Amino acid sequence: MIIGADEVRHVAKLAELAVAEADVATLATQLEGIVAFVAQLDEVELPEGTGVTTVGPDQLLLREDRIDPIPMSRTAAEMAPEFREGFFVVPKLGGLAEG
Repeated sequence: MIIGADEVRHVAKLAELAVAEADVATLATQLEGIVAFVAQLDEVELPEGTGVTTVGPDQLLLREDRIDPIPMSRTAAEMAPEFREGFFVVPKLGGLAEG
């Protein structure tokens, strides 16, 4: 696949990247190399009937789905500067405090 300057500019625009005009030709060459490298995957032989390649064992063991509380070394009351009746006490802002 041939990648030209227009494709490089288009990809840079989509990625919101500023690319100097002097770097466009170099980037085009590098992108062509990347595309050629990925195209080699078409030559990989896959097991019959699968259509996909898997790495690792045929059957993966999945962990049990469960929700555990996040372990904290201190309680919320211990971390707060002031904590009363189950709530954080937030001081009034200086400009809003009554005189």
